[in-house]
Amino acid sequence: MANVLVFTETNDGKVKPVTLEILGKLNGQKAEVAVIGDLADDQVKLLASYGAQKVHKLKGANLDKYSPEGYSNALQGFIKSQSFDYVLAGATSTGKDLMPRLAASFQAGCASDCTNFTFDGGTFAGTRPLFAGKCLAKVELTGPKPHFATVRPNALGMPATPVAGAGESADVAADAGAIRAAIKEIIKAASSKVDLTEANIIISGGRAMKNSDNFKILNEMADVIGATVGASRAAVDSGFAAHSMQVGQTGKTVAPSLYIACGISGAIQHLAGMRTSKVIVAINTDPDAPIFTKADYGIVGDLFTIVPIMTEEFKKLLGK
Repeated sequence: MANVLVFTETNDGKVKPVTLEILGKLNGQKAEVAVIGDLADDQVKLLASYGAQKVHKLKGANLDKYSPEGYSNALQGFIKSQSFDYVLAGATSTGKDLMPRLAASFQAGCASDCTNFTFDGGTFAGTRPLFAGKCLAKVELTGPKPHFATVRPNALGMPATPVAGAGESADVAADAGAIRAAIKEIIKAASSKVDLTEANIIISGGRAMKNSDNFKILNEMADVIGATVGASRAAVDSGFAAHSMQVGQTGKTVAPSLYIACGISGAIQHLAGMRTSKVIVAINTDPDAPIFTKADYGIVGDLFTIVPIMTEEFKKLLGK
């Protein structure tokens, strides 16, 4: 049995779902959770219901806003005081920034962006996509412990029957150390939708959207089914969508439960960013578009006709 620490981020006081995915997968290991700052009792209970034995709330000066140096210093000091074998986190923007820095401070290995992992006798083995997802590698971490790894959000899925843990909680005094680069202000985006990398449902538009105004039909469907809107590189390069919406090899890699591709041909660079989606639906006028070779469901037709029909059907189905 391995002693594992899971670092959780919070969004508006709620733990991110990827933490629960990781905890559910750790069934059989001793799992504890670390969070920077305070965490409400209901969130501690939620973590416990997915297997957390203990929740450590790291508190101290200069930890109210994220900074790579401050967070890594705080976590480094805490981890050194414990005997963890592995430290896991979500492969979010923060996780990708923080975990390699921590691994370097311990001169330890880091398996990044794992889409799956197992524990065999307490030894971690992670699955990582390589060469834009063209192949998968099974990786193991050797050398001094603790080892570090990040897990792609939505890749593991929620456990059907999680095993509950004790869920004890404790405040821990943490030292942010000397911070040379401090964040003065965080300006939230105008959209309240979930970030693409963490979204469970994504609707993406391609060059066939023709202009930025036409993305409103995707936004209308997204509002109905609780999705986040993305775009292909062709749409972004054409000025139809912001780069923050780009899905693909040079954009964001996503793994939602449902991915709806509207007017996207399916170039290999785009497929590299969404091929691990659980269910893929493609809408395209070209029956020979490469996207159909990867789609679970395909609709040959004009997206400007089909998407509004789908939106109305979703409204009826969901009673909206």
